[in-house]
Amino acid sequence: RRLYFDTHALVCLLEEKGFTTQQSEVIVSALVKIMNTNLDMIYKDMVTKVQQEIALQQVMSHIAGVKKDMIILEKSEFSALRAENEKIKLELQQIKKQVTDEINKVHADNKLNLNLEKSRVKELVSFHAQQDRALTQTDRKIDTEVADLKTMLETHKLDNIKYLAGSVFTCLTVALGFYRLWI
Repeated sequence: RRLYFDTHALVCLLEEKGFTTQQSEVIVSALVKIMNTNLDMIYKDMVTKVQQEIALQQVMSHIAGVKKDMIILEKSEFSALRAENEKIKLELQQIKKQVTDEINKVHADNKLNLNLEKSRVKELVSFHAQQDRALTQTDRKIDTEVADLKTMLETHKLDNIKYLAGSVFTCLTVALGFYRLWI
């Protein structure tokens, strides 16, 4: 063990400060023992360069082994993932095709239904238009017939009034004629 301070210089310094030679040597001896004990404690926790090199080589070989294992595992996992990814891509393409076909079918069905509904609505509109025209014509015929009947009724009324007036004048004439004859 090497000490990194001059023990003799320390003894001389202590003597200058008033210690005896024997006291100074005891103090320096105690300091050396304390330092040696502390160094022993420190050396227990420390490793030598050779031990450190050996431990480093062991760690590096262990890391290299783990690295090789990781590369092998990565390659096998990567190829498995790639195969699974390709499988999923194929399934997705099939599903996409099926969905597209279904969408096209639904679109075609909806278009057909819409066209059928349009034609049905057009037929209903034309049917209602024909019914409205027929109803309008029927209303006009009824109005015409009612007007004709009113005209005929008025004509018959006038004729009845004429016959009634004629009958009254005739009766009056006959009654006046009898009255003149009797008077």
